[in-house]
Amino acid sequence: MKLIPVLYNSQILPGTFEYTLSEVTDIIDMSLFDNRYHNNATGATTYDPKILLKIALFAYSKGVVYSRQIAQLCSENVVSV
Repeated sequence: MKLIPVLYNSQILPGTFEYTLSEVTDIIDMSLFDNRYHNNATGATTYDPKILLKIALFAYSKGVVYSRQIAQLCSENVVSV
């Protein structure tokens, strides 16, 4: 087994659809979700709403609409640099 460190900043290359999607969603004001996002008092820790939006939009752009398929893509879809 070989462990390779993943640098997420170098995974999304400028000029690609993924890079543009990431830049556009970073502009969106997600402060509406702050109260729910920062509520770690009960249950598991939460995911950043911007990350979830990026994942959903990217999956939908590829025609993937089912949550189990989206979860599978999140574990498999890593760009090698």
